[in-house]
Amino acid sequence: MTPNPATSSTGRAFHWRERDSFVLLDSEFGSGEHFFAAWQAWRDDPQRPLQLHYLALLPQLATLHNLQQAAARFPEWQAMYAELCSAWPPAVPGFHRIFLQHEQLVLTLMIGDGAACLRQIVAKVDVFRMLGPSWQTWPVAALGTLGKLAAQHATLDICGLEAAARKQLQQAGFVFENDVDNRLESDTDLTISCARFAPRFTARSVAAIIHDDRRAIVIGAGLAGSAACQRLVQRGWSVDLIESHAAPAQQASGNSAGIFMPVLSRDDNPGSRLSRSAYLFALQAWRRLGGIGTAFTGASCGVLQIARDTEHAEGQQQLADFWRYPADYAQWLNQAAASRLASHPVSDGGWYFPAAGWVQPRSLCQAMLDDCSNRLQTHFGKHAALLDRGQDSWTVRDRHGVEIANAPVVILANACDALHFPQAEDLPLDAIRGQITTIEVGQVPAIAPVLCGEAYLTPASEGLCSVGASYDEDQQQTLRQDSQDDNLARLANILPGWQAGALPLAGRVGFRCVASDRLPLVGALPDKTGACAVREAKLKDLPRFPGLYSLLGYASRGLIWAPLAAELLVSQLNGEPSPIEADLAAAIDPARFLLKKQRRNTPPHQ
Repeated sequence: MTPNPATSSTGRAFHWRERDSFVLLDSEFGSGEHFFAAWQAWRDDPQRPLQLHYLALLPQLATLHNLQQAAARFPEWQAMYAELCSAWPPAVPGFHRIFLQHEQLVLTLMIGDGAACLRQIVAKVDVFRMLGPSWQTWPVAALGTLGKLAAQHATLDICGLEAAARKQLQQAGFVFENDVDNRLESDTDLTISCARFAPRFTARSVAAIIHDDRRAIVIGAGLAGSAACQRLVQRGWSVDLIESHAAPAQQASGNSAGIFMPVLSRDDNPGSRLSRSAYLFALQAWRRLGGIGTAFTGASCGVLQIARDTEHAEGQQQLADFWRYPADYAQWLNQAAASRLASHPVSDGGWYFPAAGWVQPRSLCQAMLDDCSNRLQTHFGKHAALLDRGQDSWTVRDRHGVEIANAPVVILANACDALHFPQAEDLPLDAIRGQITTIEVGQVPAIAPVLCGEAYLTPASEGLCSVGASYDEDQQQTLRQDSQDDNLARLANILPGWQAGALPLAGRVGFRCVASDRLPLVGALPDKTGACAVREAKLKDLPRFPGLYSLLGYASRGLIWAPLAAELLVSQLNGEPSPIEADLAAAIDPARFLLKKQRRNTPPHQ
């Protein structure tokens, strides 16, 4: 019989009842049996917490077959198994957030080395379950991390505990009760040890700001702002959306088609890891919204990314041999296979992303805003010009000083227009011109997947294909022939034998908001005038404007950045576990530039 996770494995009642949120960390997800049992117990408890976060460590992703075997033994789990399978991610490393039960149950799978993943968790954990052998392979020092993650009155159930590990946990603040002779079915020789978190001393740290008054103002109704509104409303916030145009998605998000796909690299650098998390999270978010091609315009037709040249193709082949990505995530195809897939000769081999594709951003923005119900108040045609900070709230005013909205939280999602506010004027953001060329069907090869490389080509929609996009350093807002010629020449390079011929000047100009390091700015804005009491400051030590946040710098990847960035920010606002690793959240923290500047200007110790 599987233990009922409404109690611990020792029979102690979990203290989740009548809580708004509860966080459980499981070191041994295995085939999901403990997770299904926890889900069942949570669902059956009339006094369950409003939201249950289940954080699960696992060295590699369980297969759907293993999940099915676990669920098959319990008929009452079949519906849960089906819901989980529909959201199960590809078997790639990293953190994967899965929403279940109308987003009241949040499963975060953390795939990779357990000790390394543990150090990347940002959460306050109420219950630790260490009931398998995996944790015993960790360095003993890694157990000290549990104390940093523990919420007040957290409890710990652990088996296979030896003296060195017990001492480490005691030093981390855990007080052990008498060991319980409660044998696990799979490990009949292991005894469960129980502890509660009761540290003798509490380390001084910067407390996370959690907003009890859940009212926010979002400035900007493009992809960034629309996603923020949708995620905030889903978490019970009331939102005022301010947009200077008469409708959403009128600037960079107004293009007829945008591509969504991940970025690959041999060293799996932070940019690649972030793009992988953002891409997979976006796919899940869009399914919950109603689906591509149903709730909004677009298609999951796949994306074929062609190598630049022979040398680049050889490097990508080596990358494919090294990482061996699962086929549902990424496949390397040689030139012949890529040409067959494209239904036209292509210049070289390429990566095929079968779940990727294209989306019309404006329709996606509208779908996200439509999902917000009456908790969203829109202010279209209003220009946010001034930010005034009161005692505990912000007032947004127009150019004439007239109040548009007031709330404790303001989120800047208005791209480079954010630089007009003094609080954000030092952010290293630039507007990069991008011109897209539109071509009528029949003047370009009919392709099934999106084709990209040095340029991109989308399948036809409403009789038109999109080609682009230029990267220009000027600020001209009208179409230019040289930008169109460049788009078509780059496309011709990856489609041997095709020539554009004489085409009318047609398309659209937009301006990407790009940070100096090409990563987004997600989180609390730094206050450069504020005092920092720590000489060698870290990100958490830097002063911030209270209640002022940014979702900026999405560059050419707003489609995939928007859902994950909004989820990360809302998790920070609500004090919930982070959906991504701590080092990745730090890589997109808006204060990273101020920290680098301070470190450059700080003299070394004498």
